Amino acid sequence: MKKEKILISACLVGDKVKYDGTSNKLDSLDLLLDKYDLVPFCPEIEGGLNIPRTPAEINGDKVINQKGKDVTDHYNEGASKALLLCEYLGIQKAILKEKSPSCGVHQIYDGSFTHKVIKGEGITTRLLKSKGIEVYSEDEIDLLL
Repeated sequence: MKKEKILISACLVGDKVKYDGTSNKLDSLDLLLDKYDLVPFCPEIEGGLNIPRTPAEINGDKVINQKGKDVTDHYNEGASKALLLCEYLGIQKAILKEKSPSCGVHQIYDGSFTHKVIKGEGITTRLLKSKGIEVYSEDEIDLLL
């Protein structure tokens, strides 16, 4: 039987693509693999940012890194590529990394680089949701199993 394809933040499958060169590999990966074909994707890397990279947070309508550089264009580029991939593969669901400036589903950091979390969505999450793609955080995987 053909499994449904689902977009997933590459860091959640163990790819070392986080800003600091580590991953956020999920413990429940095997359960997801039983039900879905996972399509790993990192909008930040696909948007042209490096590993490692300076941490960035959303501040108003911009994404600013910790050194004060505006990196919004990279985040928009990565989000656009994520949407194109979903459209090309017919993907209707995504599991993205909470709190990330790209992938945050319900929460993001507040832009002060003090680890303060606020309600909000990352750039990729916003775009995918605006096009009707269901977006879940890694804390909501039970809803997909």
